[in-house]
Amino acid sequence: MTNTVYLVDDEDAVREALAFLLGSRGLVVQAFDSAPALLAQLDAETAPPQGVFLLDVRMEPISGTRLHEALLERGLKNPVLFLTGHGDIPMVVAALKRGAFDFLEKPYSDNALVDRVEQALAVAAAMQAEGAQSAERAARLASLTEREREVMQRVAAGKLNKVIADELCVSMRTVEVHRARVFAKLGLRSAAELAGWLAGG
Repeated sequence: MTNTVYLVDDEDAVREALAFLLGSRGLVVQAFDSAPALLAQLDAETAPPQGVFLLDVRMEPISGTRLHEALLERGLKNPVLFLTGHGDIPMVVAALKRGAFDFLEKPYSDNALVDRVEQALAVAAAMQAEGAQSAERAARLASLTEREREVMQRVAAGKLNKVIADELCVSMRTVEVHRARVFAKLGLRSAAELAGWLAGG
């Protein structure tokens, strides 16, 4: 679920209070008392996690920043938020440079924390949708034959059927058939739409 918060804090009272706070706002929380506990679950699951990570910085035996590195090593790009004390800020700034979403300095406001978590979840949902679109795009492209790809590139470049036929040494009718099949397979209607689709628009 994309509204899941993976919460990792080795202090029982803090972890339980955060889980209660987030749960009271309608968020799904999976709470862990250590980095190894989270990593063990992630490694056991077949599907990648959907949602965000909320990590305390100072934890044993693995710190929150080291846990962030372990997530990146597993190819996970989910937004990561850190809970941090003042002395940890240089460490967390380094984590931000590695792609962390934000850090919340203790003591934090409940509303501010939930707001940032919800913003991170919105980013996670957008990333998931973008990933699904990329997968669909790749699948559609993979369905094209080599000749259809050749026609597609020339149509996207704005070339006329006659020019394409001459370049590929085929009849105009053949180009028209391939062109129609390209549009049908990609779910597009015009050369302009095709050019935009190939450009990622």
